[in-house]
Amino acid sequence: MPSDTVFIKRFILRKLIALGKVGGSHTAIFNLSKGLPNHIRGNRKGQKVLKQAIKGLINGQFLLSRQSTNETPVSINPRKISEIKEFLKL
Repeated sequence: MPSDTVFIKRFILRKLIALGKVGGSHTAIFNLSKGLPNHIRGNRKGQKVLKQAIKGLINGQFLLSRQSTNETPVSINPRKISEIKEFLKL
Protein backbone atom coordinates (compact mmCIF):
# COMPACT_ATOMS: atom_id res chain seq x y z
CA MET A 1 0.00 0.00 0.00
CA PRO A 2 2.85 2.51 0.38
CA SER A 3 3.02 2.85 -3.41
CA ASP A 4 -0.70 3.68 -3.44
CA THR A 5 -0.06 6.40 -0.84
CA VAL A 6 2.66 7.97 -2.98
CA PHE A 7 0.43 7.70 -6.07
CA ILE A 8 -2.44 9.42 -4.23
CA LYS A 9 -0.19 12.19 -2.87
CA ARG A 10 1.19 12.91 -6.33
CA PHE A 11 -2.30 12.80 -7.84
CA ILE A 12 -3.64 15.29 -5.29
CA LEU A 13 -0.71 17.69 -5.64
CA ARG A 14 -0.84 17.60 -9.46
CA LYS A 15 -4.59 18.17 -9.38
CA LEU A 16 -4.35 21.17 -7.05
CA ILE A 17 -1.53 22.72 -9.08
CA ALA A 18 -3.52 22.25 -12.30
CA LEU A 19 -6.56 23.89 -10.69
CA GLY A 20 -4.45 26.76 -9.35
CA LYS A 21 -5.33 25.99 -5.72
CA VAL A 22 -2.23 27.60 -4.21
CA GLY A 23 -2.26 29.87 -1.17
CA GLY A 24 -5.56 31.68 -0.78
CA SER A 25 -7.52 29.64 -3.33
CA HIS A 26 -8.99 26.56 -1.61
CA THR A 27 -11.00 23.47 -2.47
CA ALA A 28 -12.93 21.15 -0.16
CA ILE A 29 -11.21 17.93 0.95
CA PHE A 30 -13.97 15.76 -0.54
CA ASN A 31 -13.07 17.11 -4.01
CA LEU A 32 -9.57 15.65 -3.79
CA SER A 33 -10.71 12.09 -4.43
CA LYS A 34 -12.54 12.97 -7.64
CA GLY A 35 -10.72 11.50 -10.59
CA LEU A 36 -8.96 8.76 -8.62
CA PRO A 37 -9.35 5.18 -9.86
CA ASN A 38 -12.39 3.33 -8.57
CA HIS A 39 -10.32 0.69 -6.73
CA ILE A 40 -9.10 3.49 -4.44
CA ARG A 41 -12.28 5.54 -4.10
CA GLY A 42 -14.71 2.66 -4.11
CA ASN A 43 -13.76 0.62 -1.05
CA ARG A 44 -12.91 1.06 2.62
CA LYS A 45 -9.26 0.11 2.28
CA GLY A 46 -8.79 2.67 -0.49
CA GLN A 47 -10.62 5.34 1.51
CA LYS A 48 -8.32 4.66 4.48
CA VAL A 49 -5.22 5.06 2.30
CA LEU A 50 -6.71 8.24 0.82
CA LYS A 51 -7.28 9.72 4.30
CA GLN A 52 -3.73 8.76 5.34
CA ALA A 53 -2.29 10.41 2.23
CA ILE A 54 -4.22 13.65 2.82
CA LYS A 55 -3.25 13.67 6.49
CA GLY A 56 0.39 13.09 5.51
CA LEU A 57 0.31 16.03 3.09
CA ILE A 58 -1.21 18.30 5.75
CA ASN A 59 1.24 17.13 8.44
CA GLY A 60 4.14 17.60 6.02
CA GLN A 61 2.85 21.13 5.42
CA PHE A 62 2.47 20.55 1.68
CA LEU A 63 -1.22 21.36 2.10
CA LEU A 64 -2.70 24.16 4.16
CA SER A 65 -6.06 23.51 5.76
CA ARG A 66 -8.52 25.66 7.64
CA GLN A 67 -11.75 24.75 9.34
CA SER A 68 -14.89 26.01 7.68
CA THR A 69 -18.54 25.38 8.45
CA ASN A 70 -19.02 21.78 7.26
CA GLU A 71 -15.95 20.91 5.23
CA THR A 72 -12.23 21.48 5.52
CA PRO A 73 -10.86 23.47 2.59
CA VAL A 74 -7.26 22.83 1.55
CA SER A 75 -4.74 24.47 -0.73
CA ILE A 76 -1.08 24.05 -1.60
CA ASN A 77 1.36 25.78 0.71
CA PRO A 78 3.09 28.38 -1.52
CA ARG A 79 6.24 28.16 0.63
CA LYS A 80 6.65 24.49 -0.27
CA ILE A 81 6.32 24.82 -4.07
CA SER A 82 9.97 23.91 -4.73
CA GLU A 83 9.73 20.80 -2.51
CA ILE A 84 6.45 19.82 -4.17
CA LYS A 85 7.95 20.15 -7.65
CA GLU A 86 10.89 18.00 -6.51
CA PHE A 87 8.46 15.39 -5.12
CA LEU A 88 6.47 15.43 -8.36
CA LYS A 89 9.69 15.40 -10.40
CA LEU A 90 8.67 18.44 -12.42
